[in-house]
Amino acid sequence: MKNNLYMLALLLCGFLFMNGCDSAEKGSAQLSKVEEEKATVQAPAFNADTAYALVAKQVAFGPRVPNTAAHYATGEWIVAKLKEYGAEVKEQKFQMEAYNGTTLNLRNVIASFNPGAANRVLLAAHWDTRPLADKDENEPNKPIAGANDGASGVGVLLEIARTLHTAQQKPDIGVDMIFFDGEDYGQPDNSGMPYKDNTWCLGSQYWSKNKHVPNYRANFGVLVDMVGAENARFAREGHSMQFARQIVNKVWKAGNNIGYSDYFKYVNAPAIIDDHYYVNKFGNIRMIDIIEYNMNNPDDYFGPYHHRHTDNMDVISKNTLKAVGQTLLHVVYNE
Repeated sequence: MKNNLYMLALLLCGFLFMNGCDSAEKGSAQLSKVEEEKATVQAPAFNADTAYALVAKQVAFGPRVPNTAAHYATGEWIVAKLKEYGAEVKEQKFQMEAYNGTTLNLRNVIASFNPGAANRVLLAAHWDTRPLADKDENEPNKPIAGANDGASGVGVLLEIARTLHTAQQKPDIGVDMIFFDGEDYGQPDNSGMPYKDNTWCLGSQYWSKNKHVPNYRANFGVLVDMVGAENARFAREGHSMQFARQIVNKVWKAGNNIGYSDYFKYVNAPAIIDDHYYVNKFGNIRMIDIIEYNMNNPDDYFGPYHHRHTDNMDVISKNTLKAVGQTLLHVVYNE
């Protein structure tokens, strides 16, 4: 009888021990889940109305073609807005020769928030516009308004800058923004001239070899280009996947998690030459490109308004600006 009681006691202890372990594991799992939820920082709201107004302001200057009065005035305005938003601002003024021999007077504008932080993220866009509408049947030799191709990316970054300045809670990292010049002065397919390498993205080529801070580093970079059109879709661009697949996954996951799965598609797209290519190749910083991909007609990669006069405010959507801007803020605040 004593043995039976002893065995019963052992069984009871074992039962209590196993239950205790099970409860501890469940409690630990629940705690981990709570900690994971707490680890997600709520980013401030991105104001799409303000972003839209910032896009419209650029378009109102006229085409921002290098060596023109509208280009100079827009550059001055971008610098002034960034200073108004509390950024430390630097300018890179330089000259480069275009494919047709024209000497272009260019400037990259670099804005830094929390400049003392070692842990940094780089955001970028180009602010110049195409000097000719080479895809348009009407007036192909005249410059385009560039509402989507140029102004949309700048509008998103400027609104993020304003948000960082006004938000009570700041991100725990440093944020740098580069507004590249001379991106869109590349050689057209129908130029009638022998093909030349590296005629596009002149500003990012220059910066990648002449950084505004010696030995500048960033954890990663995100380029935004053509991010304002109605019903735009963003695919995983080839060079982004080649150089920075983890960053693509991070940004696409963020966009999908916060409700923008209609925009950030898990679709692979061909590699293109854009500013991020040179930042990766020459600047040695992992950078991805958020850029529209015309999934309905891949032969017209960037949409029916690309390098045409229809790239005006009529194509700009506040919803698209919101999707991109809010996703980037989420990424920055959770880095």
